[in-house]
Amino acid sequence: MNQRLASLLPQDPAQRTFLGFVGLLLLSGATALLLDTPLALLPVALVVGLLVVLTEWRLLYYLLFLTLAFSRELPLPGGFSMDVPSEPLLLVLTGCLLATLLLRQGHIAGRELRHPLVIILLLMLLWSVVSATFSVDTTKSVKYLLAKTWYLVPFGLGTLLLVRRPADVWRLAGLYAISASLTVLITAAKHAAHGFSFESVNEAVQPWYRNHVIYATVLALLLPFALYSIRSTRGKEKTAWWIAACILLFGLITSYTRASVLSLPVAGLFYYVVRLRQTRLLLLAVLVAVLTGASYFLSQNNYMLYAPNFEKTVFNGENFEKHLEATYKLQDVSGMERVYRWVAAARMAADKPLVGSGPSTFYPEYKRYTVRSFRTYVSENPEKSTTHNYFLLVLAEQGFPGVLLFITLLCAALITIETLYHRTRPGTQPRYVLLACGMSFVVIVFHLLLNELVEVDKIGSFFFINLFLLIRVSSWTRGEVVKL
Repeated sequence: MNQRLASLLPQDPAQRTFLGFVGLLLLSGATALLLDTPLALLPVALVVGLLVVLTEWRLLYYLLFLTLAFSRELPLPGGFSMDVPSEPLLLVLTGCLLATLLLRQGHIAGRELRHPLVIILLLMLLWSVVSATFSVDTTKSVKYLLAKTWYLVPFGLGTLLLVRRPADVWRLAGLYAISASLTVLITAAKHAAHGFSFESVNEAVQPWYRNHVIYATVLALLLPFALYSIRSTRGKEKTAWWIAACILLFGLITSYTRASVLSLPVAGLFYYVVRLRQTRLLLLAVLVAVLTGASYFLSQNNYMLYAPNFEKTVFNGENFEKHLEATYKLQDVSGMERVYRWVAAARMAADKPLVGSGPSTFYPEYKRYTVRSFRTYVSENPEKSTTHNYFLLVLAEQGFPGVLLFITLLCAALITIETLYHRTRPGTQPRYVLLACGMSFVVIVFHLLLNELVEVDKIGSFFFINLFLLIRVSSWTRGEVVKL
């Protein structure tokens, strides 16, 4: 009987695997229907994921960007949270990438690994470890270090290992643009029900984005890729990019996000700075302006002159024009709440200038350092947000060495963009990739002046990808061909 049953089964292992999968699919599907729960399909999803990992894990890299715009933050026990599905995918990719490199099944040129941008990133990570040692909340700081690791490996080493040609760049950006465009269409449908009002935009972007700032930043950082993809592609692909660009621009305009709209002309101005070889002069001018401003505000506590009037500081949610008017009159609550946090961050840095309070510890530590004169009616901060300025966040949490390393990274990246621009030929794919990732990087950096977004998966991903694409463009300009 057993021999007869065995003779009916496929002899080929691949056929047996397929038959087993079909059986599992039928069993799980029937269970899901009977119990009316999709959880019964989880074993099928796990088997598919395992097969993908064992056969072609590189597909997970592109799946990450196809689903990234739909990633949601889910709470975990102990007050922590995880972005799903992005962080689980990042964890799996980190293991796959490290295993691939250790088993010598993939190759990254030593010159690329020794690039100054990689060295600075490693120094930043090492200093984060030092700062975490003295952290006021070791658990949060360790979580930060782990998250930073599974950001740097997939978005850094993964980019160098898998993104070999300009076509890979457009594919990567295209997958993210597809998912982002879909979220724009969903958001627009919800937003239209409220007449595209300014006060309803935060509700409309839920649940895919925490707020309209993250939503608008994603759209803004993708627009440079859309622009240069249009110039790089032909036929149906070019048409698809035109459609995506229109959708992204529409979403950006209806997001009513001041910084995101302004970031595009800022990126355009930087393009002309690069063309004129004036990046170093620009960085020097910014440094002088920052030092002069800091000296003025700190001298004799001049910053106290700009404390807001609690009664007049308002949020004009029903009128975007009044919102803009309140901004330049220093009566906008979001702007003045930023100042409230900035003052606290500066005082935190003065208290612990060397190592800071530790990575990911600004909240609730900053509340001990606030100045009551700058308080607004949203200062209770139930959403547990931080400084709304990434430079001050790093300064408060990791001290002066941490923020100096971060500024060094940005300066090195911007100078690299200028250097590579004058090494690449006009109208070539390397030039288009350079300008796309360079302008996208500038858009993100501009947002960091008013928000802390590097640790946001939807934005931090392209912060690091853009940096490592600069390294890859550098290899292209030297005529190096890296085999898959």
